[in-house]
Amino acid sequence: MVNSIIKALDILSIFSPTQPRMSLATISLKMNLPKSTVHNLLSTLTSRGFIERVDNDQYSLGTAVIVLGQAVRVNVELRDRAAPLLSEVAGICRESIYLTVREGDNLLYIYAIESPRRLLARTSIGDRVPMHCTANGKAILAYLPENELTAFIENTRLPVFTPKTISDPDALRQELELTRTRGYGLDNEEHEPGTCCVGAPIFDANVSLVGACSISGDDPHIIGERLPELSTLIRKTAQEISRRMGFVPSAPSQVFPLS
Repeated sequence: MVNSIIKALDILSIFSPTQPRMSLATISLKMNLPKSTVHNLLSTLTSRGFIERVDNDQYSLGTAVIVLGQAVRVNVELRDRAAPLLSEVAGICRESIYLTVREGDNLLYIYAIESPRRLLARTSIGDRVPMHCTANGKAILAYLPENELTAFIENTRLPVFTPKTISDPDALRQELELTRTRGYGLDNEEHEPGTCCVGAPIFDANVSLVGACSISGDDPHIIGERLPELSTLIRKTAQEISRRMGFVPSAPSQVFPLS
């Protein structure tokens, strides 16, 4: 636990609709901290846009909080619209089902249905995993602009997790081109030994990529003899989630090739 971060978060939490603006003295009193300490915390939060200094030496929440709130709203909307469809998929394939969004250079799990055949229960929601070695991650990376993909590769350096992890940038780009062509990404034991996945991208009304959903399990046939069935299932599901998020393709495209 980092005390300074806890104190900074506590400062953010004391603002409310009934008290949207406060002076340094008021914040210091509410936090039971010296004014000098509170001033330093406020200065740091202000530099990142989480706090703004307004009239008469008052402080209020900054625009960075609004941006975070909008991201949370989109994630909640995506989860709520996807959950019934993903529940149906879980019943059909009896494998684990995951819904993820991009968070920086990682994936964030926001919804999961674990397979009834899994021997050990696993809590995935809130977990963060790399993108270059996961089916959902590849489904997202495949549709990033080239400059964003290059920055991702430079930032992460494509760490190796298993002997099958793709760590060469050129090989990853070839894999992502294949992912775009077929409309789904694959994880062939690239993140965890013994785990295979197939995942498809999800878009919204602005034709922005907002996440991906996947079928995952320890059955190697997921990406073998079951792949034609499961890849079609997850692509159709991603397409319907996208439709519920407002996505309307302007013309037939290869984003969801179902043939």
